[in-house]
Formats: sequence, C-alpha cells, structure tokens
Amino acid sequence: MPRPVPPAQPAKRPLARRLLPVWLTLAMTGLHPLAQSPPATLPRTAPLDWSGDISARMVEGIDQFFTKATQESVQERARFWKRDFTSPAAYAKSVEPNRERLRRLLGAVDLRYVVTGLEFQHTTAHDATVAETEAYTVHAVRWLVFDHVYGEGLLLQPKGPPVARVVAVPDADQTPEMLAGLEPGVPPEAQFARRLAENGCLVVVPVLINRDDHWSGNPTLNRFTNQPHREWIYRQAYQMGRHLIGYEVQKILALVDWFEHLDSLPGNSPLQAGIAGYGEGGLLAFYSAALDQRIQVTLVSGYFGPRENLWEEPIYRNAFGLLHEFGDAEIASLIAPRQLIVEYSDVPDVKGPPLPSEGRTGAAPGRLKTPERIEVQAELDRARALFPEAFPFAPLMVHGNEGMTVLPGCDVSLVALLKSLGVDRPTLLASAPPTATQRPPTDHDERQRRQLTDLVDHTQRLLRVSDQVREEFFWNQLKPNPTNDWAKACEPFRKHFHQEIIGQLPMATTGVNPRSRLVEARPKFAIYEVTLDVWPEVFAWGYLLLPNNLQPGERRPVVVCQHGLEGLPVDTVSGPGESGYPAYKAFAARLADRGFVVFAPHNPYRGGDRFRVLQRKANPLKLSLFSVIIGQHDRILDWLTDQAFVDPNRIGFYGLSYGGKTAMRVPAVLNRYALSICSADFNDWIRKNVTTDSTYSYLYTGEYEMPEFNLGNTFNYAEMAALIAPRPFMVERGHFDGVAPDAWVAYEYAKVRHLYVRLGLADRTDIAFFDGPHTIHGVGTFQFLYKHLNWTSW
Repeated sequence: MPRPVPPAQPAKRPLARRLLPVWLTLAMTGLHPLAQSPPATLPRTAPLDWSGDISARMVEGIDQFFTKATQESVQERARFWKRDFTSPAAYAKSVEPNRERLRRLLGAVDLRYVVTGLEFQHTTAHDATVAETEAYTVHAVRWLVFDHVYGEGLLLQPKGPPVARVVAVPDADQTPEMLAGLEPGVPPEAQFARRLAENGCLVVVPVLINRDDHWSGNPTLNRFTNQPHREWIYRQAYQMGRHLIGYEVQKILALVDWFEHLDSLPGNSPLQAGIAGYGEGGLLAFYSAALDQRIQVTLVSGYFGPRENLWEEPIYRNAFGLLHEFGDAEIASLIAPRQLIVEYSDVPDVKGPPLPSEGRTGAAPGRLKTPERIEVQAELDRARALFPEAFPFAPLMVHGNEGMTVLPGCDVSLVALLKSLGVDRPTLLASAPPTATQRPPTDHDERQRRQLTDLVDHTQRLLRVSDQVREEFFWNQLKPNPTNDWAKACEPFRKHFHQEIIGQLPMATTGVNPRSRLVEARPKFAIYEVTLDVWPEVFAWGYLLLPNNLQPGERRPVVVCQHGLEGLPVDTVSGPGESGYPAYKAFAARLADRGFVVFAPHNPYRGGDRFRVLQRKANPLKLSLFSVIIGQHDRILDWLTDQAFVDPNRIGFYGLSYGGKTAMRVPAVLNRYALSICSADFNDWIRKNVTTDSTYSYLYTGEYEMPEFNLGNTFNYAEMAALIAPRPFMVERGHFDGVAPDAWVAYEYAKVRHLYVRLGLADRTDIAFFDGPHTIHGVGTFQFLYKHLNWTSW
C-alpha cells in the first residue's frame, strides 16, 4: 500500500528548531497581526521540556505499558475461573465456559463432519500400503474434516487387536514418514509414532502445514511472499475468526471422532485415546486435549512453559485474548484430572521466517527459544497449585539428568503414556524400521500443496459469504428508519466492537497533566506542541493550531487532523517542498487558516517493527494498538472540551491513510466526535485483508499487524460507519489511490449511503471522488466540515 510519508529520518531537526526562526522573524519585523507574541505555553499547562524523538518515546512507553500488563495478567486470570472441586464431573462442568472461550479464540469453530472411516489413498497404479512390519502395517490415509478440508497422514495399523489409539503429531517441519521411521530426519529413539505402534497402539500421524514459503502466494497474480505457510494461512484466517491452530486442532479432533466411532462398533472393546506431539505438534496436542475430554492421556514435548513472551514467537501462534485468560498452566487445568505428561525437550530450531528473496518479502519476525527447565517446572507447579491437594491431578514432568533436555518421546515419557493408556507391560526395545513397499515415494511438496490449498479455499469461502454473516450479525438486528434512536440501538454493537474486536482498556488512570510549548507563530495561527498523560508510561501528543483572531468567550469548532503510517504531526502542517506535503497538502494548516481550531495528534504507528511489536504484545491480552489509540483520543477530547475556545459539540475527525483507519474506528467508539471523514483508506476492508486474488491485498505486504480477529464476521467499514451514524460521515477517495480499486470503495460506501437514506439523513453523508492518488484533496471535505461543524470562513 502506498505510504503517506517516507520513513522517519532520525537526523531530522526538531520542528521547534526548524520553524521557530520563522516566528521570530515575523515578530521582529512587525508582520505578525497580533499586537503581542503568543505566550510560550498555553494557559493552565506546564512547560513542555521534552527533547529527542517524542514518537519513539511514545512507542517505548506503550511497550512498557503492555509488558507490565502481560506480567500482571498471570494473577488477573483467576477472575475468569469458577472452579468446582467437589468431584471431577463437577470440575469439568465448572470450566466448560473457559473451554468454550478457548475454542473460539483458537478458531476451532467450524462444524466437523462425522468421521466413520479413514480413506485409503490409492490409485490404479498403487495401493495405500506404504510399509509393513510383523506387528503393523502403514497406510497413506486422509479424512474429511469440514467443507472440503481434509486431513492427511499415515495410519499405523496393528495386525492384532489394538491396545490403545493415539494421535502422534510431528513438528511442522517433520513429515509423518519421519515419525514412522520411513525417512531420515528424526533419530530412531525419537520416532514415537513407530514405537507406539510397536507396542500395539493404533496410531495416526497427521500432516501439518510446514514453515516453508514455496506455496505462499498466488501464481496467477505472480505475487508471493516469504511468509511461512503457517503465517500465510494465519493472516487470512485470523480476520475471519479462524486460526491455523484451530484448523489443525479440528483435524486432530476428527480423528478422535473416528476413535469414538470405532468404540461403538459391534465386537470392539472401548479403548483409551491418547495424543502425543512435539514442537508445533506439542502445541496442537496440548490444545486438543484441553478442548476435548475424550483424550485421556496427553504427552507434550518441546512446547510447554511460560507463555508471557508469546509476542516473540512466530506470529502464527498469536491468539487474541489468550493471555487474558490462559497461560499454559490454565490450559493444563482444562486437561485435569486426565493425565498430562510434559517432556522437557529442545524446541524446534526456528530463528525466523524464510529469508527474503527477490519477489518474496513481508513475513513477520518470530523465533522459538527453549525455556530453562526451571521455567517449565515453575509453570507446571503453577498448574498444580490451581488445585487442592485432594484433587486427582498429578501432571508429570520428564527431563534428563541434571535438568538437561531429552529427545521427544523418550523411554520414560512413552512408558508413562502407555501405562496411562492401560498398557500393562510396555516394551521399548530397539527394532528395525518398517520395510517400505513398492509404492512410489510420497511427494511431500504436492501433499503440502493440497493441505495448504484446502485451508486457503475454505478461508476464501468464508470471505465470500461474510457479507451474509455480517448481515445476520448486525443489519438484521437493527431496523433503521427516521423515527428510531439509531445511536441507542447501536450501543450493544458499539460495546461489542470495542470490547471484543478492538479490545477495551480502562479509563485513563492518571491526571491530564497538560504540558505545552510554542512551536511556531504563523500569520493566522500559532502552533503549540501539547502532551497529555493517559496511563502510566502512556501519553497523548500532538500539535494545537490556534487561530489568532479568537475573541474572548468565543467557542470554535475543532478539526482533529490525523496523520498516516510513519507520519508525524508536523507532516499535517508542512508546506510545499517539505516531506509531508505531497500526501497531506498541509490540511491541518489550511483548516487553521480558515479559522478552525485544529489538533493534529500523533498516533503510535511509526517505527516499523518497533510499533508492530506493540500489536503482538497487545493481542494476547485481548487488546490492540487501537485500544491505546482510543484511550489517547479520549484523553485528547477530555482536554479539548475543557478549553474555553472549544465548542465541545463541534469536534470533527479527519484522517488520511492509517489516519483513515483511525477515522473508522475511533469515532465509532467515541461519540464525542461530532463527525468523521475517512480519506485514502475506506474500502472493502475485509476483502483487502483476506483475499488472495488481488494485488491490493495486505497478504502481500509487510503490514502483519493489520488482521483483527473475527472482524470479517462482525464489522466491515459499512458497519463501522453505521456505528458513527447518525453523526455525519464522509469518504474522500482519489481515483488512483493504490489502497484499493474504486469499485471496492463504491461497493462498501453504497451500504453506508443506503443506511443514511433509510434514517432520513441523506444529507449527512457524502463521498468525494477526485482525480488523484493517495492524498488529501481538501475540497468536498472542507465544504463538509463547514456545513456540519456550522462554520463560515473568516
């Protein structure tokens, strides 16, 4: 997407030092229209004496705020749990609401088909048998999960009656064949699928989406990224209330459905179901057991530990609201009183996404790091401490001598797993791997493509029906007409948007503590830099443009002018020849020239990965970057409405690009904004974030902070605009803006227009198309401000 300003230049001189000489020159030559100079600070504010990069200071403060909130979340999770320890059945019932919330935030919500049998994968050229031993046979299988989404993998079928049934889940970069001893890549003693089959277990080993990037893109468009396949699915699914974790958990639980069906067949004795996984497979085993009580025994290897640094892990592990309610200890408590075995093994070696290459960029940073044994032990101890001593929950931790790591599926762990599954005398003797048949070797790349395509196609189907889903969620619940109180009717949806989509922070907890300093005096207005405290370490910052001809007691309308990505307040007042002018056209200064009071706040989306990390830290807390931005704007409104020169009923919002994103979200929540203008951003927002079929899609950019969990099923831009209604709302759109094509913009805006017409308020909305790119135009929008803020140019 075109950026409204180039990246910040660290060597750039502070605005005060660049522009104050202009004011001094005007004052000394007597050209300034006022009889006296503007004061150095605003009334009722302390002097602002900060130096350096205030934007970076803001990002750092928010980072500290989220870091502290993450640490505090560990103790605060208790308020979400109402555990009943009177019996195992009572306990399971008492934590069912938590289990259901975990299911939703993992996106494991699609209705599964009933699996009554696995399909052998064979053709006229070969059968499904891959290998064989004296004890078991290995088959290539698949199973239907939901809506054309299949699981694939290997079935290790005992030749005699099985003693138990197990899903063995490899890491994402391991193949089922490695875990079954059919291919190199996993040491023999870590081939736990093979070893379980040797002990008489029926074992299914599913394929996972791997961390390669070969299929991450669209060959028809010739657009690709270096996003791992897991991130490629994550980005699409997240917006639709789904998740790669949820998709793969569903594949596993479909196998548990099959296990249950086998138990129901005549002549079959009910068998225990277990699950074992390593790395990404350990994560999936852990979540699957937490969600499904039919899994009696769980072995988690190379995953369990403190989760407070989730933001450092690969983004495809990010889950909205996870740490708000669940750490690994809390998830373990959903497995209780069933058996949990935690194996302390080295995590997979993941230092980041595939390296960028020509035509392949945009992946999010993220790495995996093996925690210290004492950290894993502490988290497991925390899980135990959630229960009274008498409650039957005794998770087992397995580690090597002197606290060293062990290989996945070590002897101690497998013996514990097998015994818990009812195998009295497990044997773990070394044995030869199975003998492969004449079947052609598995084409792993093609199998990965099939698995990836299934999930892409499913997610794209969700996108295609999302209009109807939002229709049911939002529009069918409301009846717009000229006589109803639309704002009141929307209030439950506004609350849902704020709490469940954006993430709601508490009201500001500090005093306002306004600080200011004069930056520049221009012929018609003065520019002041202002900071306001919001929460500890978090502040609002911006430029106040104050017209010189304000009369005593006069209250004027205010326009809040919001910059875009990587921008600064200075960009909104910069003139021709300066860096901000091409995109912003000095729109804040031009409005101040026309007599409006203007406030140009800074939003913290500046600094590349430094600010995107804020989104990573916020999401697990059920928050987002806009949670903070809304709080900052609420504080700005507190301060503005307290100023003698401001009419609190005439404060409008006008934002460009990322500021246009702000124009859709902040006024939708904060109804003290009297109107909103979205410039260079309004479009079919859900399509822009989810589609793989357009070069306009955010899937092909590095803006990995864009997805908002479940937004696609709840609020597109038309629904956000509906939350702004009945207040005036306008779109400014350049025909050659690279954000989206005109058709997307017009399609989404037509819904907004339709609403305002049904409300009998057609004159309160408009769209201004102009012949230009990603920029402020300032013609129809200025007229809109004059009209709806009731202002006449002076």
